[in-house]
Amino acid sequence: MKFGPVEISEAKGAILAHSQPLASGKLPKGHRLEQADLVRLEEAGITTVIACRLEPGDLAEDEAAEILSSAIVLQGLSRSPASTGRVNFYAGENGLFLADKSLVDRFNSVDPAITLACLSDRSDVRAGDLAATIKIIPLAVAGHSVEAAASILTDGSVFQVAGYQSRRVHLIATQLPALKASVMDKTARVLEARLGASQSRIVSEDRVAHRAEAVAEAIKAALAEDKAEAGQPPLVIVFGASAVADADDVIPAAIRLAGGVVDQVGLPVDPGNLLVLGHVGNVEVIGAPGCARSPKENGFDWVLNRILAGHPPDRAEMTGWGVGGLLMEIPSRPLPRLAATAYPDPAALGLVVLAAGRASRMGEEGRHKLLAEFEGEPLVRRSVRQAIEANIGPVAVVTGYRSAEVADALAGLSVELVENADFASGMATSLKAGLAAVEAKGIAGMMILLADMPNVSAADIAALARAYGKSGGKAIVRAVSDGQRGNPVILPAATFEALKALEGDIGARPVIESSGLAVIDVEIGPAARLDVDTPEAILAAGGILRG
Repeated sequence: MKFGPVEISEAKGAILAHSQPLASGKLPKGHRLEQADLVRLEEAGITTVIACRLEPGDLAEDEAAEILSSAIVLQGLSRSPASTGRVNFYAGENGLFLADKSLVDRFNSVDPAITLACLSDRSDVRAGDLAATIKIIPLAVAGHSVEAAASILTDGSVFQVAGYQSRRVHLIATQLPALKASVMDKTARVLEARLGASQSRIVSEDRVAHRAEAVAEAIKAALAEDKAEAGQPPLVIVFGASAVADADDVIPAAIRLAGGVVDQVGLPVDPGNLLVLGHVGNVEVIGAPGCARSPKENGFDWVLNRILAGHPPDRAEMTGWGVGGLLMEIPSRPLPRLAATAYPDPAALGLVVLAAGRASRMGEEGRHKLLAEFEGEPLVRRSVRQAIEANIGPVAVVTGYRSAEVADALAGLSVELVENADFASGMATSLKAGLAAVEAKGIAGMMILLADMPNVSAADIAALARAYGKSGGKAIVRAVSDGQRGNPVILPAATFEALKALEGDIGARPVIESSGLAVIDVEIGPAARLDVDTPEAILAAGGILRG
């Protein structure tokens, strides 16, 4: 390939290195010049262009990228057409991304013009995640380099996605007086969230004394009762009330008493050091570390995901996890990869109005703040109507406290009502109920609105949506007032898994702060911070107490 200035008289068939603006329309970078293009350039008084000219055996960037990507056997993946010398590979299902580093390194050593980048080996991926990309750096590349690189891709599986397999999970938890039942309840919920990607389910839960004999009996009982369905082998997970302190402690001893084998006690992964892995017959038994009660990534995730993907780790692999095994600073979030690629429109929005709260600050009279009237209209109806009139996506309203009266106030509006029976547990349950409604529609972004904010207008909502659209659905967008954060907030698909792991009376703030995504602030004035939680606040904002 020859690169540099080319006289127009010799430029037919050359590939433009830079876009060329013309009065009659721009010629884009990478465009192969034809005779008609040369005429336009001459008419514009342009005598030379910066371009590359192919020599015998050279391949244009897209042709080279197509040849290389076609040499990869797609396993659990899909690929994009070549564009600007790039082909992207996307996970076709939830699973474990597997990469052969030696093949990738050999491929990248052929020619600096030819590159392959991918996720780390054994990364947890979701359907639609960007997993790998082949990129041709210049506008053209030597054909013999492409041939050499393509041959390496046929030497083995350079990368693939091993899909997660559905498992029937038996949960065993040991009890001590110091461990609250609520902790064990939360443990089960967090485990269910982890199992969701594989569509595995907890089919039994047994709480027993913190003794090896009791745990062994529970393991044997679970396996004796299990009637494995086709494609759904069993898995036993044991949470101890006290951390494992020795290879002969309760959980490893219980595996042996149940007739099993202990494969590993302890991991060079932190958090996650105190994990136990064994098996009874052909059924894996995981003794979960205490950190697995939290949704934050830890060594338990590494072991669980490999088992669910049909690649259970052996001792040699697990003892090799020390480099990269310090996870203390990893936030509780999914990687901000191109999660929105699973959706037809990454910038599409579903609007969720939270209207389930108990209005606990409204005083002894028990009036419902959302039924207070502003300009003759119930507050909840006013807030929801503004969301509808913004005309940016379907609107769902999450109800809970006095849900029937709230629903009556919304009569005739085109909204989906989502009743949250567990609203008393806190805002997190309402966020997850609203998210489920958005995901059910296949929408890649969620705008969260609070029903007790009377001055947020349809224009404000539309301004937030425009900012989100300009980001391509890849950023968090929030309303601010004089630079101070407020509401509404828009969250893209990359945050959805972290939202599902929220517990208690908290909103989306921890997800926003730990997401690693860009945050776009949109100034909408005082409306962003005015909510009405008390009778005094309602009156001060111009409302009338009702209901």
